[in-house]
Amino acid sequence: MTSTTSRNRFTGKSVLVTGGGSGLGRAIALAFAAEGASVAVAGRGEVPLKETVRLIEEQGGTAFAVTADVSSADDVAAAVRAVADRFGTVDVAVNNAGVLRAGQPLADLSEDDWRTQLDINVTGMFLALRAEIAQMRGQGSGGAIVNVASNIGPHRRIPGATAYAATKAAVWALTHGAALDHIGDGVRINAVSPGASDTSMSLLPGESETERAERMRGASPLGRVTARDEVAAAVLYLASDAAGSVVGTDLVVDGGAAA
Repeated sequence: MTSTTSRNRFTGKSVLVTGGGSGLGRAIALAFAAEGASVAVAGRGEVPLKETVRLIEEQGGTAFAVTADVSSADDVAAAVRAVADRFGTVDVAVNNAGVLRAGQPLADLSEDDWRTQLDINVTGMFLALRAEIAQMRGQGSGGAIVNVASNIGPHRRIPGATAYAATKAAVWALTHGAALDHIGDGVRINAVSPGASDTSMSLLPGESETERAERMRGASPLGRVTARDEVAAAVLYLASDAAGSVVGTDLVVDGGAAA
């Protein structure tokens, strides 16, 4: 499989990406495969997951899909087990699955929207971490985990996204705490906090990509959204041997919005 770089940092490694059917998750999965990894993508939608697998295989990579709801302990444990059964180990895990329910002041947010974000963004992160760490510390070779957080919450707040901010602040806390808890087990844990990126999540209701680009010229110090490949590059760095001494770090990739 060809790569835009000459590096093959993940040849012989296995990688699990949750939320791998679209957006940042798909970009991250493709980037790992481009550097030699065998990739498993997990999520609730079978069709988009299979499309990610097709894109990887089309370029000569190795991948498979596993349908899983990260808010289900059984689903998450089965997904991790499926990767270990297929590839022998789980060397890297990227916990990217997440949802955003925004646009309303907190007092107007429905309980369903609150619970959905809490179940997927926080409980789902805990369940994924628990299953991945158990596998990694038991396989002898350890592993690396990268959690996808957000600049909203731990680094900045915006009106109408208070509940989402709370869940991503929790991801920040889970990352730092788990990193300290488990580095002695050989499991290295970090996070990436993207800002507005070129995915559907950064579009306002009814907004086109052209309109978003115009809005971001004034809203971001960089003057644009962050490219998905830029976020993926940050994830791959944290998962790589080059970041062997990076533990419990949250790498903000947001064009300066939280600077």
